[in-house]
Amino acid sequence: MNFSKKHTEQIEAKGLTLLQVEEQLDKFEKKIPYTDITEHASIQRGILKLTAATEEAYIKAYKDEYQRFEIIKFTPASGAATRMFKFLYKFLENYNPQKDSINSYINKEKEPEVRLFFIGLEKFPFYEDVLKLMNKTALDRIKRPDEFNRDFVHTLLAETGLNYGNYPKGLLPFHKYKNHLSTPFQEHLFEAANYACRNGKAKLHFTISKHHYDKFKETERNILPNIKEKTGCDFEISYSYQLEETDTVAVDPKNRPILDAEGNLVFRPGGHGALIENLNAMDADLIFIKNIDNVVVNTYSEEISRYKKILAGKLISVQQKAFKFMEMLHNGVSDEELNTILNFLFTELNIQISEEFEKYSQKYQIEYLIDKLNRPIRVCGMVKNEGEPGGGPFWVKHENGSISLQIVESAQIDKKNEYHQSIQKLATHFNPVDIVCGVKDYHGNKYDLTRFVDRKSYFIASKSKSGKKIKALELPGLWNGGMAFWNTIFVEVPLVTFNPVKTINDLLKPTHQVT
Repeated sequence: MNFSKKHTEQIEAKGLTLLQVEEQLDKFEKKIPYTDITEHASIQRGILKLTAATEEAYIKAYKDEYQRFEIIKFTPASGAATRMFKFLYKFLENYNPQKDSINSYINKEKEPEVRLFFIGLEKFPFYEDVLKLMNKTALDRIKRPDEFNRDFVHTLLAETGLNYGNYPKGLLPFHKYKNHLSTPFQEHLFEAANYACRNGKAKLHFTISKHHYDKFKETERNILPNIKEKTGCDFEISYSYQLEETDTVAVDPKNRPILDAEGNLVFRPGGHGALIENLNAMDADLIFIKNIDNVVVNTYSEEISRYKKILAGKLISVQQKAFKFMEMLHNGVSDEELNTILNFLFTELNIQISEEFEKYSQKYQIEYLIDKLNRPIRVCGMVKNEGEPGGGPFWVKHENGSISLQIVESAQIDKKNEYHQSIQKLATHFNPVDIVCGVKDYHGNKYDLTRFVDRKSYFIASKSKSGKKIKALELPGLWNGGMAFWNTIFVEVPLVTFNPVKTINDLLKPTHQVT
C-alpha cells in the first residue's frame, strides 16, 4: 500500500515502521494460521493431579526457598468495565417504560440476565451508593418497581451518576465487607500479602490503560495505609502501559485500512499478547500471573493462597533439577546421566523427544538437551471444564513436526475442521490464567522472553467501530503464542481458584458474597 506522508508520520510516531504495518496488512489477506491440536491434555496425559502429600511437599518447597527469590505478582488490568454491563446498556437503550413492563421486556428480548440483576439488586456492593445518589429508599422500589429499577441502572451507568461502565474494571467495588467496599485492586494486594510478602514487602505490577493511571494512584494512596496495618506487609506497586508499537492497524471486511473522521489510520491495541513486552521488563525470579477480575472475598483467601504456593513449589522443585542438569550437560555426562536427563524432560517437562535422538552423536545429543532445558518455565493451574469461554490445555503440533503442551484459545481452532472440533469437545480442563513463571537461567540471568514467542500464532478478531464491522489483528496471546516455546507444566487446581467477573451478575456468586 502507498501510505501518504501523513500516514507515514502517524505510523512512525507509534514506533512502528512501514514494513511492519505492511506485514500486518498482509496477514489479513492470508489464510488464518489455525493451531494444529493433536489431542486434549488430560489427567496423566499432560495434566498433573497431585496427592495431598505431594501438595504439602510443594508448599514446604516454596516456604523453604521463597525468601531468597525476587517475587512479583503481575496482573493485566487495562480493561474498562464496559463489557460487564453490556446487557444493562442494552436495557437502557431499548426499554420503554411507557410501553412495557420490565418483565415483558425481559420475556420479549430474552434477557434473563436483566431479571437476575434485579432479583439480586440488594446483594451488589454498590447498592447503597446508588440509592444515596438517587436520593431514594427501598420503599420507593416497592411503590414503583419498574420506574425505580430503570432509574437505578441509569444512575449506575450514566456519566451524571456513578459512571461505572467507564471505570477500569480493577477499581469497581466487587465485595462488600462490614465496614468497607473492596475493589479487585485491593483484593490483589491482600492476596499478595498471603504468599508473596518477603522481607516484609510484596511487589505487584499492574498493566493498565494510560488514562486510568491517576485513578489507580489515587486509590493506592487511599487504601495502602489500612492494608499495611491489616496485613503487616508493605507494598511496592508499579504500573506499565501496553506499548503503542504493539498496536495493529484495523481494516474493513475487504481488508482495506480504516480511516477515522480526520483521515487518520485506525489502530487497535494488539491484544493481551502484546504484554509479553511488559512481562519481559520484570526483573524477578518468580512471577505470579493472574487476571484483575479473578478475586474472591477473604473467606476463601487461605485456599487461594495455598494453591499459589503449590504451583510455585512445583516450579521451584522442577527448576532446581533443570539447573542441576544444565550444569551436568556443560561439564560432561555419562550415558546413564544422559538417560536420567531424558527421563526428566519427558516425565516432568512434558517434552516430546525427537525420534531421531538416538542417531545423534553425543555432542549433538547434549546440544539438543541444552536447547530443550534452557528455557523459561511456567507452571499453570488448570480447572475442570465448566463450559467457560476461553483457552484450554492441548497437545499441539508445530510446523517442524514437534509436539508440545500449549494453552489454546477457541479462536485459534478451525471451526470447519471436524477432527479439531471433536478434540476440543473432549477437553476436560480450562485455563483460569493462574500461572507461576520462572524467567531466569541457571546462571541467574533473565531470559529475553520475546525469543520464545510463536509469531505465527496470531488470529483475526471481528470488532465494531461506530456501528461498522471491522477486523483486528490480535498478537499471539500472552499465555498462548506468547509463551509457546517455554517449558510448560499443567497442574489441576480446584474450581474455587477461578472466580472471574465477566458480567456484573457474576458478583452474585458465593465467592464474591461476604457471609
